Amino acid sequence: MRKKILIIQNKRIGDVLIASVIANNFKAKYPDSIVHLMAYDFTEGVVMHNPNIDKFIPLDEKELKKLPNLWKLIKQVRREKYDIIFDPYSKTQSRLICKFSGATMTIGNKSRKKFGNWGYYTNPTEPPKEATHIAGKAIEDRIHLLQMAGNFEPLDYAPKIFLSEAEKREDWLGKYKDKKVVVLGVLGSTPQKSMPYDYVASMVDFITANHDVYVLFNYSPHQKEEAMKIYNMCTNKERIIVDIYAPTIRDFIKLMYHCSALVANEGGTVHIAKALNKPTFTIFSPYVHKSHWASFEDGRFHKSVHLMDTKPELFDDYSYEKRKEMEKDPTALYRQLTPEIILPELDAFLKANL
Repeated sequence: MRKKILIIQNKRIGDVLIASVIANNFKAKYPDSIVHLMAYDFTEGVVMHNPNIDKFIPLDEKELKKLPNLWKLIKQVRREKYDIIFDPYSKTQSRLICKFSGATMTIGNKSRKKFGNWGYYTNPTEPPKEATHIAGKAIEDRIHLLQMAGNFEPLDYAPKIFLSEAEKREDWLGKYKDKKVVVLGVLGSTPQKSMPYDYVASMVDFITANHDVYVLFNYSPHQKEEAMKIYNMCTNKERIIVDIYAPTIRDFIKLMYHCSALVANEGGTVHIAKALNKPTFTIFSPYVHKSHWASFEDGRFHKSVHLMDTKPELFDDYSYEKRKEMEKDPTALYRQLTPEIILPELDAFLKANL
């Protein structure tokens, strides 16, 4: 009897992409299985054309918070009669979906709260405390959930993005094909993940002064005004691309496919570039746990900087509670991750990969 599984990943783009490793490995062992992925609607682009996902179930983040909509979704899940449900993020909504799903096996992480599991999962688990694989802890956590459902050796830890041949042929760079293009994520997905603007401008000036490339500014639609503030602080504007813009996640993937490298704050674009096998240079916000998200880093093709690397004394207390406090306003710590720290590492990365 072929298995029918559901993966619930109601979080952001990078999370959904790395959750797809569950689907990839499950299909590798059970090619005839039916695999559904439930995630926020705006994340669909990162799993589009993935042959290991038979159906994408889109969720509206705001609507899901309304109890009648959640109950309607639970009934929809029950009708599907899943054998196994994987819940990597274990949010309140997904826990309730699992609890009332009727699935034979539901797998998710135990609550941090002292009251315990409350019957949300048939197979509650605790993720490993530390990363032990070059893939990083976030991916390891998903693989750990997968292994609760059986032996899936040999495991493939690498998320993948699947582009059609027609998508690969799309011309995104136009007149800028005479040089290599480095995509620069000028702003993080949130203000707390964004470097100080003057530091970003210093990076742009350094890249354009020392490497024969174009720098393509990447940002979300609502960030255009802030991105242009950084652009106006830069000196070598003729080497900066601001007239090419990818309006959707899928468009960014197609654009990134034609570019040579990504330099960005830690976030979904980094995971996309890695899945496309593009070299990445990642700048971590001080509150982000590097070992969780620094996947496949070898110090050359994939490289990153974190303030902890050079000033570990600032992180003597790096508990969950302390990191949540840092997240509220990491500005003071971010200012200590100066261009003098970043630029030598960035220069070595660009020399190795361009």
